[in-house]
Amino acid sequence: MKQEIQLIVFHTNKDDPKKCTARKLQRFGFATLERNLRKIPRHALLLNPFAEKSLSREDRETSLKYGIVALDCSWKTAEITFQSLEVTSTSRALPFLLAANPVNYGKPFQLTTLEAFAAALYILDEIDQAKTLLKLYTWSLHFLTLNRQPLEDYRKAKSSTEVIKAMKQYF
Repeated sequence: MKQEIQLIVFHTNKDDPKKCTARKLQRFGFATLERNLRKIPRHALLLNPFAEKSLSREDRETSLKYGIVALDCSWKTAEITFQSLEVTSTSRALPFLLAANPVNYGKPFQLTTLEAFAAALYILDEIDQAKTLLKLYTWSLHFLTLNRQPLEDYRKAKSSTEVIKAMKQYF
């Protein structure tokens, strides 16, 4: 049986519970919600939009071993919260992708926690796990359709540098 990548959400309880994709991921057993910074696995891969390096295949082993962490918080406090998490995590930014969620449809970089995890998994060549997550909402499988070519290009890139090079075609 193929090992799935552990998904952890640092959850700050600052969102609308009805629209929170992280809570639904937890309810269906796809992710763990954590409210205590100390319980975030050391060396886990942190999806951080402020990171200097892009997520790429180079991060696959780290993800398999320690998991992927996403932050679910208000954008008003995001930068400070990410700085707190960076101390024990490996920060990586997701490359250019368009949101498919109803609130931010078509907007670049405005992904839900669900979309961020799915994008990361796809780039790390865990396509089946990404698709499984995206079945949680009727709109979410459209995320793959909307971003099909960029995701494929990012997945095929061997390094962060190659991901950045591929990303420049899309904006």
